[in-house]
Amino acid sequence: MPGEGRRLPTLLASNPVNYAKPDKLSSLEALTAALYIIGFKERAVQLLGLFKWGKTFLTLNSEPLEAYATAVTTNDMEEVEAQFF
Repeated sequence: MPGEGRRLPTLLASNPVNYAKPDKLSSLEALTAALYIIGFKERAVQLLGLFKWGKTFLTLNSEPLEAYATAVTTNDMEEVEAQFF
């Protein structure tokens, strides 16, 4: 497919099936991570509130998510990812 490939940076899952496993996010976790990183933090928090384990996602990943949100380039994102994982 044409275009530039994209992926979410490494984050820890908070869902009961894959708790604290890197890169094993549920669809909700992946969607809210993307929203958070691109600046829709309030919407991400609102969606995570739909599940009792949702807030735990922010607890486990608060520092990486904030750092990822400040990254401008792919290289910046990779550097931040290396710091945390």
